[in-house]
Amino acid sequence: MSKKHPIISVTGSSGAGTTTVKHTFDQIFRREGIKAATIEGDAFHRYDRAAMKAELEARKAAGDETFSHFSYDANVLDKLEEVFRSYGETGAGTTRHYVHDETEAARWNAAPGTFTEWEPIAEGSDLLFYEGLHGAVVNDAVNLATLADLKIGVVPVINLEWIQKIHRDKASRGYTTEAVTDTILRRMHAYVHCICPQFIETDVNFQRVPVVDTSDPFIARWIPTADESLVVIRFKSPRGIDFPYLISMIQGSWMSRANSIVIPGGKMDLAMQLIFTPMVKRLVTESRRA
Repeated sequence: MSKKHPIISVTGSSGAGTTTVKHTFDQIFRREGIKAATIEGDAFHRYDRAAMKAELEARKAAGDETFSHFSYDANVLDKLEEVFRSYGETGAGTTRHYVHDETEAARWNAAPGTFTEWEPIAEGSDLLFYEGLHGAVVNDAVNLATLADLKIGVVPVINLEWIQKIHRDKASRGYTTEAVTDTILRRMHAYVHCICPQFIETDVNFQRVPVVDTSDPFIARWIPTADESLVVIRFKSPRGIDFPYLISMIQGSWMSRANSIVIPGGKMDLAMQLIFTPMVKRLVTESRRA
């Protein structure tokens, strides 16, 4: 952690909804006049698209059916730790971009499925914002959780997470349901061992729970809407959280435990604005005083 150069880390698996949380933080940064340097978890994959395909085939031929982007060794987590540490100490570091599609290819002047070159993070930022798979990893090799000042987990119930991934990958990447299902199965081992343990480390978790039937996520015709969901917000430490204020401001909310509040799904953006705006302002105020 660093008072001078704070880091916010948003962590969740593919299809969890971390991009939506990023959009809310973008609104907070813009409204409060905060300059955030953003880095993407995909930039710290070890392999580009072609190399990952080859590595998957090699692992499968060797009898390993569990290797995926969720796996620690499919990512350069030592490099991510280096960036977190460097930014916390100096406000500087390096990052790159993973080019997902043709739109991004035009923006970054690189082929889809490849990385851009490593470049310095823009100078003069107030904080570093990370969004991706591994922002709170603690294992024998790295400890990212101790380097981030605010850690947020985005963890829909598992059937909803799968539905969101299936619909996203079919719509934006042209995958079949069967192809996405194969990916989910391959990732399950690393999901349990590499993704889930991070949510012990996060300061705030958001878990969206559908209130419609999602028994078979692989045949769901549409993603449950926000109005068909509840969101459970869990605080690692409830100290300093004004629950009566949140309940008064978020109609239809209630406390389910001493450290948890339940809200209507359509109020998630409002809840994040209410919860994180003062936290972000505090981080930036303290950094400017340091």
